Amino acid sequence: MEEQKPISPIMKGVIISLLLMVLSLIAYFTGQDTASWNRWLGYIILFGGILWACISYGKQLNNNVTFGNVFAHGFKVSSVVTLFLIFFTIIFFLFFPEVKEKALDVARTEMEKSGKMAEEQIDQTIAITRKFFYVFTIGILMFAYMIIGTIASLIGAAITKKDPRPPFENQL
Repeated sequence: MEEQKPISPIMKGVIISLLLMVLSLIAYFTGQDTASWNRWLGYIILFGGILWACISYGKQLNNNVTFGNVFAHGFKVSSVVTLFLIFFTIIFFLFFPEVKEKALDVARTEMEKSGKMAEEQIDQTIAITRKFFYVFTIGILMFAYMIIGTIASLIGAAITKKDPRPPFENQL
């Protein structure tokens, strides 16, 4: 029986990214893009996708893997997803600039609700956020997705069955 070549981290990252992109588009077109469930569902899909990537990697290699191999695979998948979603998010904001304005309005409303800032401070914060919107967005995406990806990779590497054999075991 011919040994199956494992699916690359890039391909797994593309699959997870496409799921997250479809979720974003559905949320946008149904008016749910600022709902908190949307963000949490995205994080759950990312976490579950990385776990799937780690476990399937071990299975594809007949569990002849180490913790480090599986973690590295999951981390690579996380990196691919993060890069694709940063690119997608920038394109999305360029095509739908009203989403940026809606996000800034939601941020203003939350600051006003908290009552911890004066109106001038809120205006100043919104002005800075508007000026550096893409920098903040990319930074938040990188931080959140890589942290979640790293945690999922660690858990995926821990729960993946491992049966590493010495490299020359079958040559006697």
